[in-house]
Amino acid sequence: MRDGLTLLVAEDNAHDVFLLKRAFVKAGIDVPMHVVNDGQEAVDYLTGEERFANRKEFPLPTLLVLDLKMPRLSGFDVIRWVREHEGLRRLPILVLSSSGLGKDINRAYDLGANSYLLKPSRFEDLEILAEDVERYWFQRNCGPESLDTD
Repeated sequence: MRDGLTLLVAEDNAHDVFLLKRAFVKAGIDVPMHVVNDGQEAVDYLTGEERFANRKEFPLPTLLVLDLKMPRLSGFDVIRWVREHEGLRRLPILVLSSSGLGKDINRAYDLGANSYLLKPSRFEDLEILAEDVERYWFQRNCGPESLDTD
C-alpha cells in the first residue's frame, strides 16, 4: 500500500463500484479506495461529517473519482462545492461517467474537473483504465500538498 495515497469514489451504481474495485485489484493497484453512494455523501466525507468524522479511518483523498448522475447532489454539484472550499479546491477530480455528451463534458471542465473519462463497456477496458489512472495520478502526476478543511 502506498503511503498517503487515497482514492475516494463517488458512484451510486453498486455494480459499477464492484467492477471498478475488481479492476483495481486485478490490475494490482494497492491504493486504499473509499466509496460513497451519492453526492451528499461525497461532501460529508470531504468535510468529515456524520459517519466520516474519523480521519484515520476516512482520510482526505488524493484523488476524487466522480460520477455525474447521482442522487441528492449530482457530480456537477460536488465539483462546484469542492472548488468553492478553500481547503479542498486543489483536490484533483476525475469524472468517470457514461455520458459522452459534449455539454456534460464541457460543464464538468467549466466547473473545475481535472479529467473526464467515459466508463468503458467491457471489463478489460475498465482494467486498462484503472492501470492508466494509477500510472498517471499516483505515479506521474505531481499532486498538491495535503489538503485540509480548516
